[in-house]
Amino acid sequence: MNLYDFKVTDRKGNEVALFDYKGKVVLVVNTATGCGFTPQYTDLQNIYDEFKDAGLEILDFPCNQFANQAPGDNEEIHTFCTGRFGITFPQFGKIDVNGENAIPLYKWITENTSFEGFDGAAKLMLGAVVKSMDKDYKKNGNIKWNFTKILFNKNGEIVARFEPTASMDRVKAAIKKEL
Repeated sequence: MNLYDFKVTDRKGNEVALFDYKGKVVLVVNTATGCGFTPQYTDLQNIYDEFKDAGLEILDFPCNQFANQAPGDNEEIHTFCTGRFGITFPQFGKIDVNGENAIPLYKWITENTSFEGFDGAAKLMLGAVVKSMDKDYKKNGNIKWNFTKILFNKNGEIVARFEPTASMDRVKAAIKKEL
């Protein structure tokens, strides 16, 4: 399996085949509008502006599974993201990334990636919060928090996972390598 085997729902409820992104480098991100990492939208948009013409797509999947930090409906979330951060990359309908209601794409991602560890100043605080929800969080591939990024190469294969605390410079360097 690869990225192109999945279909998702856009923010208006239409089915989108990820096969439509064949031949592109794709960064899949679960996001939230009320998270401490929400300012990463600025970095994501800057990366998108720099590399979209070279073949990058960023696919934004709002998710409300972590501390109720994306409570709005699809249009409220989209209005916030375009108004506050000027995002122009595709934004899909709100989803679950973990558990029985996770969409098939994320079930596959969590089965085929592993937790990469938290970096920087947020490491201790975020680790404690995540541990309170999943005592074995270091041993499974579940998405731990908002703004986890999964990088796919032009063949739709997973090449990297970046936890929300990962440096955006690392994310950008990995994207450049795949392009």
